[in-house]
Amino acid sequence: MNWLLIGEIAYVIILVLVCLRIIYDTRSTTKTLAYLLFAVFVPIFGMIFYFSFGINYRHRKMYSKKLYENDDLAARFQQRILNYSEQTFQQNHAAIISNKELAFMVLKDSMSPLTAKNSVKLLINGEQKFPELLHAIKNARHHIHIEYYIYEDDEIGRAIEALLIEKAKQGVTIRFIYDDFGSRDIRKKLVPRLKAAGINAFPFLKVHFMLFANRLNYRNHRKIIVIDGITAFVGGINVSDRYINDGRNPKQVYWRDTHLRIDGPGTQYLQYLFLCDWNFCASEVLQPDSNFFPTAPLQNGTDNKIVQIAASGPDSESPTILFSILQAINLATEEILITSPYFIPGESLLDALTIASLSGITVKLLVPGKSDSVLVNAAARSYYNDLLNAGVEIYQYQKGFVHAKTMVTDKKIAIVGTANMDFRSFDLNFEVNAIVYDIEIASELTAAFYEDLKDARKIDPEQWADRPFYKQLIEKAARLLSPLL
Repeated sequence: MNWLLIGEIAYVIILVLVCLRIIYDTRSTTKTLAYLLFAVFVPIFGMIFYFSFGINYRHRKMYSKKLYENDDLAARFQQRILNYSEQTFQQNHAAIISNKELAFMVLKDSMSPLTAKNSVKLLINGEQKFPELLHAIKNARHHIHIEYYIYEDDEIGRAIEALLIEKAKQGVTIRFIYDDFGSRDIRKKLVPRLKAAGINAFPFLKVHFMLFANRLNYRNHRKIIVIDGITAFVGGINVSDRYINDGRNPKQVYWRDTHLRIDGPGTQYLQYLFLCDWNFCASEVLQPDSNFFPTAPLQNGTDNKIVQIAASGPDSESPTILFSILQAINLATEEILITSPYFIPGESLLDALTIASLSGITVKLLVPGKSDSVLVNAAARSYYNDLLNAGVEIYQYQKGFVHAKTMVTDKKIAIVGTANMDFRSFDLNFEVNAIVYDIEIASELTAAFYEDLKDARKIDPEQWADRPFYKQLIEKAARLLSPLL
C-alpha cells in the first residue's frame, strides 16, 4: 500500500475543506485571499495559522450582550434609549446638526444612546490622567469597575492597587477585569494581592497553552473605568509608568497619549459594556439596577456636552467603530485630523480619506516616526504613497512615541478611544471609542493636534516617492500581511 500517496490525497482533501471554510467564514475579501494564499503556499503551517488566528468570531458571537433576561423589560429599556436620544437630538446643538447621521447610525447599530448634560475633560498623557483618576477613585462610594488591556505592577499600578484596597476596606465593591495577555505580568503577584483584599478580579479570555494562539488574536483592548455609574475614564492610556513623562528616567521614551474623563449620562453605555464583559469573565449574571445606572446621573459642573459611545469587537454584529469613523469622514466638510500609532487602514478607510482629500477637505494624519513594531510600521508606510498622491498631509512624530487614537472633524466632533486605524482594532479586538459632539472639546483636541505637529516632520511627497526601491518593496510585501497584523 502506497502510504505516501494516501497521505498526499488526505492532505489535498483537508486543504480543500480548509479553503472552503476560509471562503465561507471570512467576510473581508482581502483577508480571504491572504488566508487562502497562506494555506496553499505554506503547507500545514498555513492551515494551522488560519485556525489559530483567522476564525471569524463575529459570526460566532463570543458572548451575548443581553443584560436583561426578560424580553419585555429589554424592549422597554431600548425604547427609553430611543426616547432619550430623540430628546438630545431636539436640542439642536451645532455639532449634532451637522453630524446627525453619525449619531443616528451608532444609535441604530448598537443602541448606544446619544447623551446630553455631560461634563467632559480632555486628559493629555499620564501626567494629567492619573492624578485625575486617583482623585476620582478616592471619592468612590458604591462601586469601582476597572477594565484594562495593560495593567502593570509598577509604581502607578501599585498606587492604584493600594487605593483600591483602601476603598474595598471602606465597603466599596470593586470589580477588576484584565486582559490575560496584555496584563500577563500581574497574574502571579498583583492579582492575588487584590483577591486577598476582597477585590473580585478576573482575566478576559484566559490564555492556556493549547488555546494560546487563537485567544491571543481576540484580545480586550479596552481601557474603561466606571465609578458609581457617574464618572468614567476612557482612552488610549493603559496603567503603566511608561505613560508618565516625569523626567525621572532619562532613558524613558516620551509617551504621547490621550484620554477622557466623562461625568454624566455618557458613562452609562461604558457601564453597560463593562457589565457585559464582567458577566462573561466572571460567569455571573449581574442585572442592571439603579446603583449601576442612576436615573439622573450627577455631573461635576454645569456643562452640557453631547457624548455617544461606539464599541465593537468579535461579539458585535458589525464593525461599529469602523462604520462610525467612515461616517464621520464622510460628513466632514472642512478638516479631518487623525492621530494613530498603528495605521493599516484597509481599502474602505483608505478610499474614504482619499475621497475627502480630493474633495478639497484638509486631511492631516499624525503617525509615529518610529514604531514599536517593525512589521506594522512597514505595512503602514506602504499606504502613504496613495494618500500623499491624493493630497493628504502625513506627519511623523519625532519627540517620542505617539500612542493616541484620536480624530477631529471640522472642530465639531472629537473621537477619543482605544481603537487604532487598523484591521486588528476594527475586526479582531474588543475596542471602545467616545464620540463627543461639542465645539469646545473638539477645538481643544484640535489645538492639541497642532501642538503635536510642532514635534513632527511632514513627509514630502516627492522625496517619499523617490526612496530606494528595496524599501518600497519591503513595505509592499509587508502590506500583503496587513489583514493578519
